[in-house]
Amino acid sequence: MQRRIFDADHEAFRETVRTFLAKEVLPHYEQWEKDGIVSREVWRAAGRQGLLGLAVPEEYGGGGNTDFRYAAVIAEEFTRAGTPGLAIGLHNDIIGPYLTNLATEEQKRRWLPGFCSGETVTAIAMTEPGAGSDLQGIRTTAEDRGDHWVLGGSKTFISNGILADLVIVVARTTPEGGAHGLSLLVVERGAEGFERGRNLDKIGQKAQDTAELFFNDVRVPKENLLGELNGAFGHLMNHLAQERMGIAMAAIAGAEHLLEITTQYVKEREAFGRPLSKLQHVRFEIAEMATECAVTRAFVDRCITDHSAGELDHVHASMAKWWATELQKRVADRCLQLHGGYGYMTEYRVARAFTDGRIQTIYGGTTEIMKEIIGRSLLG
Repeated sequence: MQRRIFDADHEAFRETVRTFLAKEVLPHYEQWEKDGIVSREVWRAAGRQGLLGLAVPEEYGGGGNTDFRYAAVIAEEFTRAGTPGLAIGLHNDIIGPYLTNLATEEQKRRWLPGFCSGETVTAIAMTEPGAGSDLQGIRTTAEDRGDHWVLGGSKTFISNGILADLVIVVARTTPEGGAHGLSLLVVERGAEGFERGRNLDKIGQKAQDTAELFFNDVRVPKENLLGELNGAFGHLMNHLAQERMGIAMAAIAGAEHLLEITTQYVKEREAFGRPLSKLQHVRFEIAEMATECAVTRAFVDRCITDHSAGELDHVHASMAKWWATELQKRVADRCLQLHGGYGYMTEYRVARAFTDGRIQTIYGGTTEIMKEIIGRSLLG
């Protein structure tokens, strides 16, 4: 089924992304996987290529283009290349909107040029060891000391945690109020008392640095409050739809690419004297996955179009996130099975995709939370 959401400009941009991946990412990716982190230079290269800050106004060094279909192109091409370690989607689509929508004019001029050039790598620190996705359980606190805050606590599973120069921290600024007593504070590299723990050893996405962060009485200037005081809950809820769409876009692209790889593999691989593709069971497996991918692609593309027009609500974003990521998980498992023993070998793309993609149903809100959001919208 032909996709109709992209025009010639999007496809020209797709070629730019592919060229960037071929030149700046793929030759180094195996080493980054071993190192557990990508180079800072590749972030600067992405900035020079115009891949960072696509939606940031031009006056701050960005692309000035809010068409979310360009973000979809990046998500699709990075997924097809098997290179999730360079977390451009996190930087552009998750953290970028906080800075462009909530920052003051002074903050924008201070932070956005580096954000767009790749000199400033960003992260958002929400998850805590004992809280997970429960905002009411956040224990990191920020005490008002007049002209500054004193920040104390810890975060975990923070993507870009090692490289980040600027971290948006969710902290409790009011003892009472549950989730509504939270604020967003920006902590910059070099702040006294801000420490990074170990680079966490994950089963997949090994080139993407994921860290523990510790805030030991960190002095945060009052001018580093992002958005409204005690307004973090609303800010987070307003931006989660785009985060979940970014994950959904990568998920369906991953499922489709695995299907392509596996379809070609079963045509070439022989068993019992004939290609695997001649076996009815294999044909049924491919047929089922192709149909599921086609149906999911239609829905995700509609959500991309709606989001670009400012019409996507958080319920449909949650539907796209849980359905596409669960599909990706199923397709990865079935494609690995069809590869047999070779599917378990890391030299085969399907093996790495199996482990890289497993996090998709967890971060950005688990499948269970997505279903709860959808259920509440229908049943109250």
